[in-house]
Amino acid sequence: MPVLDREEYIEQAYFFHAFRERVLDGLPSQDVLSRISEELLSTTRLPLAVSYLATEIKTIGLMAPAMVRIGHYFTPFQTHVIAEAEHDTSRFPMDQALLILEREARYKADGPTLSGLFVYQFEAMSRNRLGYGKGLEAIAADPFFTEDWHDYILLLRARLGDVDFADLIFVRSAFYVTEQKRRNPGFEPKFPILFGEKEGKIARANRGRDPLYLFSALQRQLNYPEVPRPRRPDEAEARIALLEQRVALLENRLKSAESDIHNEIDLAQLRVKPEDTAGPPAGWGKHEPT
Repeated sequence: MPVLDREEYIEQAYFFHAFRERVLDGLPSQDVLSRISEELLSTTRLPLAVSYLATEIKTIGLMAPAMVRIGHYFTPFQTHVIAEAEHDTSRFPMDQALLILEREARYKADGPTLSGLFVYQFEAMSRNRLGYGKGLEAIAADPFFTEDWHDYILLLRARLGDVDFADLIFVRSAFYVTEQKRRNPGFEPKFPILFGEKEGKIARANRGRDPLYLFSALQRQLNYPEVPRPRRPDEAEARIALLEQRVALLENRLKSAESDIHNEIDLAQLRVKPEDTAGPPAGWGKHEPT
């Protein structure tokens, strides 16, 4: 698939943002997709793509399969992120997925560097545990990346875990070539150089450290796009729910104590409700012939 026009990425960023906000407000995804296409710029292809998503989600309840079918518009990375959020057993929330895609689309609209785009997608994949195998394949298929980048990204599948990620950036940087030429003026790199001098310096400074420190340094020093952090569980809500349970338990105990004092027994508390049982016993209400 070719790289889309800038206006397409601008509209995509708006679409993912508006979609996320309305889903967080409690609106059904089907309703959001059915209406939001009217807000999008009609000179782009996004309204048609969203209309197709709206039709498919009403049929199968998922967006990712529909995004695969229109792979000439949505990238494999976008499809992979949505698919991971739609898994039944996934802990990756849809609003997080939409926020990742919103920032990616905005970065593409602003004219990304290939190194910045790769690091953003890789960090999003690693932070949210979206799977390195399929994830790297999806990243490599992004139309922004050249053939050299495509080969490099697929190479990472075999090297990750054995080689430090910072080293994988450092040895493909212009800074690495400069360092080698100081020692050997005739040095020529065996592989294409994909990262600049500054990326190489930052990568060397973070060798042997947590890759998250590397990502953070690249964002601070080179204005790489920031990947949204996974949300932490809201401890306040959990504590409130626990307090409500304890208050309800105390109320029941107080009622029981008051009834004991007044020698009053609430038969409703002792009555077994049908919904609390597995159902009436077999043959209940039937009399055997004598």
